Amino acid sequence: MSDAGVDQGAILLLSLGEEEAAEVFKHLSPKEAQKIGAAMANLKTISREKVDDVLEKFHAEAGEQTSIGLDSDEYIRGVLNRALGEEKAKFVLDRILQGGDTSGIESLKWMDAPSVAELIKNEHPQIMASILVHLDRDHAAAILNLMPDRVRGDVIMRIATLDGIHPNALRELNETISKVLSGPDQVKKAALGGVRTAAEILNYVGGASETVILDAVRTVDDGIAQGIMDEMFVFENLMDIDDRGIQAMLKEVQSESLVLSLKGANPDLRDKILRNMSSRAAEMLKEDLESRGPVRLSEVEGAQKEMLKIVRRLADEGQIVLGGSGDDTFV
Repeated sequence: MSDAGVDQGAILLLSLGEEEAAEVFKHLSPKEAQKIGAAMANLKTISREKVDDVLEKFHAEAGEQTSIGLDSDEYIRGVLNRALGEEKAKFVLDRILQGGDTSGIESLKWMDAPSVAELIKNEHPQIMASILVHLDRDHAAAILNLMPDRVRGDVIMRIATLDGIHPNALRELNETISKVLSGPDQVKKAALGGVRTAAEILNYVGGASETVILDAVRTVDDGIAQGIMDEMFVFENLMDIDDRGIQAMLKEVQSESLVLSLKGANPDLRDKILRNMSSRAAEMLKEDLESRGPVRLSEVEGAQKEMLKIVRRLADEGQIVLGGSGDDTFV
């Protein structure tokens, strides 16, 4: 949600009655509730014109919504089964229609990192890992940073090798925070954990802590450590680098690699790259992209890997900050 969107949401909720605003808050995630709550608190004076603009925009957008999507689980299940067959559809459905009560775990998302770290500090590393994969990556990273060094590597190793969580394990997680699962168990695993999840969490840990944790994992399994490193920063993550970092990267990248890399990039990333180039260079790049015919996926992936090597080197040199807040700042 953009800053403008947060401000508009805050104005809208302030315009509603207390009861109606409370109903809206019930459907917000912890981060959304915190952002909009802070924005509401910071709005001291609002012009009538601004309020009218927000209400008109909300009315227009609400009028475009339909009931499509409500109670659609069975429809989605039917479509995927027809399109992919039951076996293949099951893997997709397990990800998008996950069963199991995680109400206890959900409550952790509303707690700050020190509180969660204190709550789980005496739990087994496997329980810690199973909890962290349910949380937002930056939240999980903040909690991980509060754990002792000897524990952090073990937890990341377990996240990287976690291939799913059975309902019985979900029950154990909820018991950790004094909750009990209700309803029948679902005979399937929640698609959580894995090398990518471990890498996403470590992306937010940053700095020396990241190195210490990876070294601990490497002593146990060098292959998993390398797998985590390979996943820690992927090409799409260039969207998270600020303009200064993109400009530093562009000084190092060969034009041919840039063209090949962007052939497989999403439009938003292309636009971000073009915005950070001179008008002349941007026009030349657009022409190259338009005139270049189909290229092998392997060539695109190879060029993207070369670019990522440059990005990681620049990050090591302190010219680019990767991931979340990390420990590195520009001075």
